[in-house]
Amino acid sequence: MNDAIQSFDLKSIRAQFPILGEKIRGKDLVFLDSAASAQKPRAVIDAMVHAMERQYANIHRGLHWMSERTTEAYEMARDASARLLNANDRSEIVFVRNSTEAVNLLAHSYGRSIMKPGQAVLISGMEHHSNIVPWQMLRDSHGIELRVAPITDPGELDMAGTEALLADGKVGLVAITHMSNVLGTYTPAERLAALAHQYGAKIFFDGSQAVVHRRVDVQALGADFYCFTGHKLYGPTGIGVLWGRRELLDAMPPFLGGGDMISSVSYERSTWADVPHKFEAGTPAIIEGIGLNAAIEFIESIGYPAIAAHEAALTDHALAKMSAIEGITVIGRAQDRGGVISFTLDRAHAHDVATLLDRQGIAVRAGQHCAEPLMRRFGLDSTARASFGIYTTHEEIDALADTLGRIREFFA
Repeated sequence: MNDAIQSFDLKSIRAQFPILGEKIRGKDLVFLDSAASAQKPRAVIDAMVHAMERQYANIHRGLHWMSERTTEAYEMARDASARLLNANDRSEIVFVRNSTEAVNLLAHSYGRSIMKPGQAVLISGMEHHSNIVPWQMLRDSHGIELRVAPITDPGELDMAGTEALLADGKVGLVAITHMSNVLGTYTPAERLAALAHQYGAKIFFDGSQAVVHRRVDVQALGADFYCFTGHKLYGPTGIGVLWGRRELLDAMPPFLGGGDMISSVSYERSTWADVPHKFEAGTPAIIEGIGLNAAIEFIESIGYPAIAAHEAALTDHALAKMSAIEGITVIGRAQDRGGVISFTLDRAHAHDVATLLDRQGIAVRAGQHCAEPLMRRFGLDSTARASFGIYTTHEEIDALADTLGRIREFFA
């Protein structure tokens, strides 16, 4: 056992999540749906409640003590996000509602203003709908070609096929997941960034899943843009981050117009505020930003080496347990994968599997996981999905496996 796992006090960590003491139909809650949205630690809950009870005011505008105090607390989330991603500067952190808004901002502002008709956006065959639909809209409105990099049967990116799609030099932007929300696959980010730059493209990573499980350094990755969402990182909904290199953000026009994103306004014209504020129109998610800062500080207090080691052990244990159950098929067998496992059970629909698990207090996801094209790639209409968080235990995985064994007997 390495030092990272030895330093990981799971009992203490679980005690910081109030909901984990709840029961479902008299059963202890086994929450295996963290990839959809993670549970919240006490530090996040308390930070948000304190801000609402003790110091709430609108930010960036008021000169009174309450506004200044709340502005400082909110802007700490920008510093924390820059630190989390190893951004060059805090001004490269743009707050959005979620990863979906980050992709739409990028498609609208970079896609429509920087990219030219006839260029292409390259995505992969394992993308979430949020990293497909905005590019389709860009294609239809702006004459941008949409290309899809193939994936292999084990659920890994086909690098030869990816390079072939870049080879003509028409791809202006590669927009790709850093970790699949269905397969758990990590894409080879450094290799992809180098390949994209070799053929003259910029690269954007959807880090919604990846940033939860391992350290992300956008400088080491060679990324040009990166996004993540707060609610998967043990923070609140309604707050996310788009990071971009400053020179790229400076060249992009605003996504939305209104207050706080302007330098001056007249009836004839308006001028924009500096990055990042030109992308942050209107009153922001103040309380949620304060919660995001608390979530990042919570993650940092534990450390990514410990988190990654814990979740790698969980994933190995889960794959071994589930592979031993007759009739269970795990979708995707990538060599580099995180704690997301999608599976099918012979003669049972995924919704039925999830419903029967729920009756035993075990929460999993069932359906297409907002990745319908990926489902079709594997000839499926749905899967059940178990996903792990910082609070998941080996005993919870054992409970999942034992219950799946009984469900299999029921359907057999």
